[in-house]
Amino acid sequence: MGLAIQSTLEAGIASTTLEFKITLVRPITPDTGPIRAEGTVLSRGRRVGTAEGRVTDQAGRLLSHGTTTCLVFEA
Repeated sequence: MGLAIQSTLEAGIASTTLEFKITLVRPITPDTGPIRAEGTVLSRGRRVGTAEGRVTDQAGRLLSHGTTTCLVFEA
């Protein structure tokens, strides 16, 4: 989720996490196999960005999801 925000930043601009919430829906074990993590920017302003994320298995079943709020600042 933080990297989704980071991908929108120009050179010389950084971000840090202000808040996040993660919900674990299913366990991830060696038997789970490959997983996929996706982060999506919901909003990115001059000072604050928000994003959501999902982790799924090969069958598309949700393993975890979450949201974050990041502070955007000059590095």
